[in-house]
Amino acid sequence: QVHLVESGGGLVQDGGSLRLSCAVSGRSFSNYAMGWWRQAPGKEREFVATITRSGSSTYYADSVKGRFTISRDNGENTVYLRMNGLKSEDTAVYYCAKAYGIATLRARDYDSWGQGTQVTVSS
Repeated sequence: QVHLVESGGGLVQDGGSLRLSCAVSGRSFSNYAMGWWRQAPGKEREFVATITRSGSSTYYADSVKGRFTISRDNGENTVYLRMNGLKSEDTAVYYCAKAYGIATLRARDYDSWGQGTQVTVSS
């Protein structure tokens, strides 16, 4: 059983930065691709970013490309999301998730999710 715990959310002004962390329990963290998703009030959960098992490749939603960076530390069983240039439309609950296969943009390919961390961007 894999357990994911996000942290690092909070309130930030427009244009500010935050770094989210996701600590993953269990063995074989380096065997999983990981992803970040978000859900704004009244909207469906949407893909943000994903990273391969080794961390050598990353993929982003167009809405965050160039502003957000996903990374991982396989020695610390942690995945990160660095968010720069935050905008009000980035306000959402952010979730990290473990993929059961390769890095993917499809929610159905993720089999474990964290509880989420709130990010609020004030304009």
